Amino acid sequence: MRPTHHVSAPTQRNDLNTIRTLLPYLWEFKWRVFLALTLLFIAKIANVAVPLVLKDIVDSLDKPQAMITLPVILLVTYGVLRFASTLFGELRDAVFAKVIQRSIRRVALQVFQHLHRLALRFHLERQTGGVSRDIERGSRGIGFLLNFMLFNIIPTLVEIGLVAVILLVKYDKWFAIITFVTLASYIAFTLMITEWRMVFRRTMNDMDSKANARAIDSLLNYETVKYFSNEAFETRRYDESLQIWEKAAIQNTTSLASLNAGQSLIIAAGVTALMLLAGQGVVDGTMTLGDLVLVNAYMIQIYIPLHFLGFVYREIKHALADMEKMFALLEQNTEVEDLPGAQDLKIDRAAIRFENVHFSYDEKRSILHGIDFEVPAGHTVAVVGSSGAGKSTLSRLLFRFYDATDGRILIDGQDIRAVTQTSLRKAIGIVPQDTVLFNDSIYYNIAYGRPDATREEIIQAARRAHIYAFIQSLPDGFDTMVGERGLKLSGGEKQRVAIARALLKQPSILIFDEATSALDSKSEKAIQSELGSITENRTTLVIAHRLSTVVDADQILIMEYGRIAERGTHQQLLAQDGIYAHMWALQQQDESNPQ
Repeated sequence: MRPTHHVSAPTQRNDLNTIRTLLPYLWEFKWRVFLALTLLFIAKIANVAVPLVLKDIVDSLDKPQAMITLPVILLVTYGVLRFASTLFGELRDAVFAKVIQRSIRRVALQVFQHLHRLALRFHLERQTGGVSRDIERGSRGIGFLLNFMLFNIIPTLVEIGLVAVILLVKYDKWFAIITFVTLASYIAFTLMITEWRMVFRRTMNDMDSKANARAIDSLLNYETVKYFSNEAFETRRYDESLQIWEKAAIQNTTSLASLNAGQSLIIAAGVTALMLLAGQGVVDGTMTLGDLVLVNAYMIQIYIPLHFLGFVYREIKHALADMEKMFALLEQNTEVEDLPGAQDLKIDRAAIRFENVHFSYDEKRSILHGIDFEVPAGHTVAVVGSSGAGKSTLSRLLFRFYDATDGRILIDGQDIRAVTQTSLRKAIGIVPQDTVLFNDSIYYNIAYGRPDATREEIIQAARRAHIYAFIQSLPDGFDTMVGERGLKLSGGEKQRVAIARALLKQPSILIFDEATSALDSKSEKAIQSELGSITENRTTLVIAHRLSTVVDADQILIMEYGRIAERGTHQQLLAQDGIYAHMWALQQQDESNPQ
């Protein structure tokens, strides 16, 4: 068995679109943004004024010994400006903190809500580990992007502009020319190399998500891995992604070293040229020693943040790359949406009607062909058939996890596509074949059916599902943790929790999808008798494989290849001596001759 491997091309999203997506979150606290920017510009003005005061201090001290007096006011001003540049910067961070954290919270919440709005098709195809890693990286990238884009790139460019104007006004034009040439060279080099490096970052992100998805998938299926002794196989699959990630990470680091070296060379050349020019000015007498100190201070003041600006630009590009996949999730089509002006479902008698329903997952795979039946109010209709006949698809369509390709489904005469999904799903309770529980207590999992239910109601639901005695036998009772996906419970125990949860919901319509398939014969008979009272006067759709569980249904539908092949009561179908009668005979034979 050879592990399959496929590397998809790294996704790329327009950076401007990503930034534009964040603007509404900034606008929510616009006064904080404006105040933070004001504090920022005050800090930068104070920072730019520091070398000017320093020049005056040096010039006042650069006099014959007899004429020297201590420039107290200038020294105090120097200290105040130094403190002001730091103080206003810290105040800016304090004011803006709420904007950043609220934006991260709102975007993460929006993605979370959107993931729950997406159709079942997306969730059947997704890899949980990869999606969770995309959201984690994207949320982290938002804070970095907002903070550094507003408070590093813009202010650094403003500071550079102010310094260039001062140099142009106070000194020879060559100071400004050298400064601009150095800046232009630095920025062009940084942009060019950083864009080239982004492919490595995107590859790292893709492989990181894929490796995480494979790791979580393998760990969730720990028992299956052990059953087939496939630990080495799983390790190889995991390492496939890590190998590509490692290669991209090495390329990312080595290309970063080249970028840093090139940036340092450009800065060193610019500073050297300016200092040679300033030194010659002092020798020629056209500049004072204070002017030399001023130029040097400005160069340090410009090029240190400029060097940091290169780092910030790289990290912002990385943050944008980190956010690409998270925002791409928001662009996923929800597929099943409420119509404009959709009203809540109004339940009167809860009668269900399937009218000539066709459905296919895609053009190549047609599942249902002209399904037409009715579940009268308060009646029980059972659907039986072989695996793949389309039985469970009926419940998915009734819940509107998908919309029918053709035909329609009605509840009390209302097309379910014309009502809100929330009201539709509130009216339906289901006990699925594959019961998955939350990694929490038994109490929490039962209460999930109706979170506002009282403890007495939850206990009563457990009694009716015949799981109360089992819960009481546990050391922690209702507080017993069920483990991830409920793995600490047996299949039958999980199904009884699911039955209790559905009963607690008190729905108008009940769906049992192989609801007793994981139960032993004794538990099944006990719950079957209880289900009789549960479903009495309640519209019920039962999807089953074992015919013994549906003999009391008001009507039984036999499905084959996406069509209803036979319908009738148990006795009527036996009298027809068709598919149902043959299935009944086979199952009776199996039960009378257990292996």
